[in-house]
Amino acid sequence: MSDAKVRGVVHVIEETKTYGQKGFRKRLVVLEQEKGSFTNYVPLEFTRDACDSVDQLQVGDEIEADYVLSGRRWQRDANSEVKFFLNAEATGFRLLSGGDGPTEIVSGSANDRFAEAMDDDAPF
Repeated sequence: MSDAKVRGVVHVIEETKTYGQKGFRKRLVVLEQEKGSFTNYVPLEFTRDACDSVDQLQVGDEIEADYVLSGRRWQRDANSEVKFFLNAEATGFRLLSGGDGPTEIVSGSANDRFAEAMDDDAPF
């Protein structure tokens, strides 16, 4: 199955955050899309080494990002409510306008990244 794609203008670039003893890294980039009468905001998570690739982006750049959806089940204990989380994990992007010209960045698979993080290290 190939990655899905999303296009938009970079609206927010967060600093890289580190979680857990293994140093799992995550960086959020929010894309803005005009959808007629409203604006759509799409949060993408870059993880591990892909966090560094975001350094070349600036707010206002237009990009096309490849992503995979990742879902996770979480329950504090056997008696607590089960919660489900859905994330759009960026696997790469292509700069369409802005920056220093066309650029393409590709990173590893989402399953590889989360295999390294223990349950207690997961950032949600």
